[in-house]
Amino acid sequence: MKKNIVVAVTGASGALYAKLLLEQLCGLRGQVGEVAVVFSDSGRDVFRHELGCDAGDLPAALPVAVYDNRSFYAPFASGSSRFERMLVAPCSMGTLARIAAGAADNLICRAADVMLKERRRLVLLVREAPYSLIHLRNMAAVTEAGGVICPASPAFYGHPQSIHDLAMTVVNRALTLAGVEVEAFRWGEEKAER
Repeated sequence: MKKNIVVAVTGASGALYAKLLLEQLCGLRGQVGEVAVVFSDSGRDVFRHELGCDAGDLPAALPVAVYDNRSFYAPFASGSSRFERMLVAPCSMGTLARIAAGAADNLICRAADVMLKERRRLVLLVREAPYSLIHLRNMAAVTEAGGVICPASPAFYGHPQSIHDLAMTVVNRALTLAGVEVEAFRWGEEKAER
């Protein structure tokens, strides 16, 4: 059965993660059904600043539905929806705090709240350094509620050759944590000589 996935993009630096995540999901159409996208206002601004394109200008090749963060009429705002997974990439510390507190004051936080209450998979690709004690406590609260914290820490053991390769190590890890099977280098596997 295909997985229906929500992708939320917040105002933390790391818009490249969101772009690559959406491209990867759309390339996995055998596993993935619907892909819904929600941008926070800051997420749109950072996307534009870091990638030089507007969030509304996602490539037409990406068959995704984009929802307004101020609307609660999206299907995944309800526990009765068929969306089973959600990735917040990148996840700002403000969004983490609202999710940890159960403050569902926008669609992103409401959808995350739904994922937690329905015991569905929620992966937060957090982007900040260093973490304050408040950040760590919020991460602990989300983890205790059933969410998964995935720091945007790239892996180097696969010998990435570009920023794209480095970012893909994070994206593929987040997708794996969300229960999506991806082709990626795994520790201990043989890698072809370069």
